[in-house]
Amino acid sequence: MRITFKHSFQKDLKKASGSLLLPKIRQLVRLVQNNPFQTPPPYEKLAGEEGVYSRRINEQHRLVYVVQDGQIAFTRCWGHYK
Repeated sequence: MRITFKHSFQKDLKKASGSLLLPKIRQLVRLVQNNPFQTPPPYEKLAGEEGVYSRRINEQHRLVYVVQDGQIAFTRCWGHYK
């Protein structure tokens, strides 16, 4: 699968770089790159758009990604479903 990191993800990653969550984000990104539907940890299909999923980083933050046409696009990793 082709992997892309959207501009919004890159901006979020800069915000996260000063936090203790960065290792967890990297771990989840590697997991999703290997298999976007692997459990555990559980993933959640988001309503509204086709192929959009999220995984919990912690109580407040989510890793959001899109799986479509043989591509995984990471869109967010800071905040809650923007």
